[in-house]
Amino acid sequence: MSSRPGSLWRHAGFGKLWTGQTVSVLGSQITALALPLTAAVILQATPFQMGTLAAVERLPYLLIGLPAGAWIDRWRRRPVLVAADFGRAALLLGIPLAASIGALTFELLCGVALLVGTLTVFFDLAYLALLPSLVPPDRLVAGNSRLQASESAAQVVGPGLAGALIGILGAPMVIAIDAGSFVLSGCLLASIRTPEAAPAPREQRQGVWREIAEGMRWLLGHPLLRALAAMSATSALFGYVFLAVYVLFLTRELGLDPLAIGAVLGVGGLGALVGALAAEPLARRHGPGPTIMWAELALGAGNALVLLAIWAPTMAVPLLAASEFAAWLALQVRDVNAVSVRQALTPDRLRGRVNASFRFLVWGSMPIGGILGGILGEWVGLAPTLAVGVVGMLLASLWAVLSPIRALREQPLTDAGSG
Repeated sequence: MSSRPGSLWRHAGFGKLWTGQTVSVLGSQITALALPLTAAVILQATPFQMGTLAAVERLPYLLIGLPAGAWIDRWRRRPVLVAADFGRAALLLGIPLAASIGALTFELLCGVALLVGTLTVFFDLAYLALLPSLVPPDRLVAGNSRLQASESAAQVVGPGLAGALIGILGAPMVIAIDAGSFVLSGCLLASIRTPEAAPAPREQRQGVWREIAEGMRWLLGHPLLRALAAMSATSALFGYVFLAVYVLFLTRELGLDPLAIGAVLGVGGLGALVGALAAEPLARRHGPGPTIMWAELALGAGNALVLLAIWAPTMAVPLLAASEFAAWLALQVRDVNAVSVRQALTPDRLRGRVNASFRFLVWGSMPIGGILGGILGEWVGLAPTLAVGVVGMLLASLWAVLSPIRALREQPLTDAGSG
């Protein structure tokens, strides 16, 4: 693999993107644990507040996701990535600063999460649109697999490191580490010299909403992409019902401390690493469609193991670790192949808008799930809310079973860049 033409190991632009992302996601894994723990432990948040915090991080995909995709198709993507990285670093530094002067509130935490989420919308859409410009179509799965492998490796190290650092420094202060990772990522992305396709000339542009509609029509008009969006949106909706109360369940129902929670989540990162590395060989052997379908089903089944910890509290930690490992392995296998299929089937001039439409439907369902999970957590309790989330994630696999996804035996290799 490392010696054949077009090898990603020798691709300077991809190497910088890969390195920057690896550093950034390691820092983000620390914040992923530190932010909800800050709310749950320091600010004594209620289940509804925890659901609200989970929701506001994804709310920008509902508010600006669609126009952001149209804007991304009008701009060069690399400067957007750099600006988003530096902006997120500055915002996250506000949390430890506020904590140090006794001014940290739940409202401030939500405000930072909302603004960071807004910049993440632009970063993610530009990142997904840039990758096909850096690597050839037949290397998309390999490129996505490597990027996901790095993210998964960060999940192995990040939660355990976060748990230890939180125990020493406190949750708000370790968020500053994530801010530093964004600065380093931004510097690496700024040094990429691989040329990218120029945006369409101004005279060829339509109105923003007409361009948005074009991207949404492409997504919903393609049977494969439509089914992938429906499956992922359903899974994300119920996944956030589950995640809205997950940290509260671990801390208040099972009594786990930050170090134990970090260790459990670290096992999930190991599963994600295995899944990212296995995604390409599984797709070659079974086809991307069946691989996506079975991975979606395994995602729900893996999360179902959490429910067993409710009835077997003495076995809670190993059951939670097994759940994290299985669910994250399945999620990475699904996402590497689903993203690669979507990138290959979308023309370059539409990638920003199609990715935005996909994220609007999928990630836009996350804040709805977060709010719903918070309400259910207050109404019926934490454990029943987790059960609702698991059942919904299992049902999401029906979109793949009853659609053309299951029949997709080869990765699309047509260069969609020309439209």
